[in-house]
Amino acid sequence: MGAGKVCLALCLAALALPAAAREKFAWPEGRKAAVSLAYDDALDSQLDNAVPALQKYGLKGTFYIVPAREPVRARMEEWREVARMGHELGNHSLTHPCSAHGPGREWVPAHQDLDRMSLAQIREQVEVADVFLQSLDGYTGPRTYTAPCGDRNVAEGNYIEAIADRFVGIKLVGGDVVPDMDALDPAAVPAAVPNGVTGRQLIALVEEAGRKGTMIGFTFHGIGGDYLSVSKEAHEELLAFLAANRDRYWTTTFLEQMQWVRRQQEARGKK
Repeated sequence: MGAGKVCLALCLAALALPAAAREKFAWPEGRKAAVSLAYDDALDSQLDNAVPALQKYGLKGTFYIVPAREPVRARMEEWREVARMGHELGNHSLTHPCSAHGPGREWVPAHQDLDRMSLAQIREQVEVADVFLQSLDGYTGPRTYTAPCGDRNVAEGNYIEAIADRFVGIKLVGGDVVPDMDALDPAAVPAAVPNGVTGRQLIALVEEAGRKGTMIGFTFHGIGGDYLSVSKEAHEELLAFLAANRDRYWTTTFLEQMQWVRRQQEARGKK
């Protein structure tokens, strides 16, 4: 086959491909990837260490609040201030129910055993949590959700499927860098849960997301304290890197990111 015919064949093949296969997933202002900085359980170390660090570097995070927990009630005005700063308050259920079965779950009290709950009970958990969050930040639109402990099943089966239409995005524990934005289910976004890692290890995941053109969702717990903890130094090293590379990585609330993802997926023909 001559060079002209080869060129024509390649051009026709390219035209036959769907648009999503020919073009990379687009992030705002040409950035390479998105980075979600999320913090579960509304812990004291987040108010004491994470929020000041985010403010220092001008970055926005998402805090998943558990209204029934005493640290939330004791520092409610501080959480209102977190929302006024422009950070997102996300839904993490009312009481943080988890499966009490399996190794390492001895800490789950019987009345918070997700396996024994009904769909009606877990719906009530998330609905009441939304009302509480609205009292803190005044936001009346749909929010994002992170499943406590990453567990998905109540007595009747998978509850995530039953509440998915209520939320713009749902994080589920497991995985780290999203492999394909077009194939991503907004109700099943992987959440990396760092514990005892270094700043360099966190940055490596960001760089991997940049190479793939996708996103990485961090779900921190303790920052320099509490449990599932990352040191203040490792956390700040990550934030400093993101602040120095704002033109490459889009770091904002998970809500804003998932609103963008849904629009892009729709525009690219994802059903």
